[in-house]
Amino acid sequence: MGLFERYLTVWVGLAIVAGIGVGALLGDNIAIVSAWEYNTINIPVAILVWLMIYPMMVQVDFSSVRQAGDYWKGLSITVVANWLIKPFTMFGIAYLFFMHIFGAWISVDLATEYVAGAVLLGAAPCTAMVFVWSYLTKGDANYTLSQVSVNDLLILIVFIPIVQFLLGVTDIYIPYETLVTSVVVFVVIPLVLGYLTNRWAISSKGKEWLENTFLPKLKPLSIVALLTTLILLFAYQGQTIIDQPFMILLIAVPLTIQTYFIFYLTWKTGRVCNLPHNIVSPSAMIGASNFFELAVAVAIALFGLNSGAALVTVVGVLIEVPVMLSLVRFSNNNMYETTP
Repeated sequence: MGLFERYLTVWVGLAIVAGIGVGALLGDNIAIVSAWEYNTINIPVAILVWLMIYPMMVQVDFSSVRQAGDYWKGLSITVVANWLIKPFTMFGIAYLFFMHIFGAWISVDLATEYVAGAVLLGAAPCTAMVFVWSYLTKGDANYTLSQVSVNDLLILIVFIPIVQFLLGVTDIYIPYETLVTSVVVFVVIPLVLGYLTNRWAISSKGKEWLENTFLPKLKPLSIVALLTTLILLFAYQGQTIIDQPFMILLIAVPLTIQTYFIFYLTWKTGRVCNLPHNIVSPSAMIGASNFFELAVAVAIALFGLNSGAALVTVVGVLIEVPVMLSLVRFSNNNMYETTP
């Protein structure tokens, strides 16, 4: 285990502190960088996420992807957890905390917006960062690509009905430009470049060199990009964190509980089904993480930039990386061998 992985928790803590410090230091000037967007996707963050995803994409074996049917158990768990459980438990947990437990500190109107933001997060499973979490936990690259592809298709079909049902909102505007851009940036481009790298490495250097020399050298790049992403995200929201630390903490509580709950539910289900670690881990990771670009975009479109719903989706972005890294650690500490 390398230096970065051994002390990853320390690096994450330092990155968060550094990000808040950079945000406070730059003040309104950070808005210049945060405004570098295309279809609501921040370009600097997109580049960093791409650098995190690329190492996973290099591992994809297209000949195995054609056999996606072999992953039906894992894909079934992913679909059930992401679409039949996660949005509804998110609604229930958010409603319990924002409307009741934290009712003394949050007005009913604001609590309603907070619940809406939480639902938008819960109804938008991850399409990008799951590649990073899968890579860090030695997940099956081909299976990870398969489950992301399935989720990308399902988002187009069931995202709107689920949000409408849970929130009673009928005039939902879905920024399909954001959806398409996200899939292209976070899946298609790194997948094509990863495939070309894989073919080149195997044909010129051999598979053993790819697995034992090239891929290990890519892992530090992925982690450095991850930490830099943390610094940027917390820099963008540094002033909000400083101005509203208590409210940020209140919002983070139900979101964190939901993340751990979905992860462990999916993890245990995979174990009961006797699936191998490299399938169970990405299955649990994709259920726990969110497609925050979509959630943020829809929250802003429906409720406004300065709304409580938009704030919740932003807090979801802030807590996701630290929380998911703790789950990466759990996954790596609980690796097991079994037969599917």
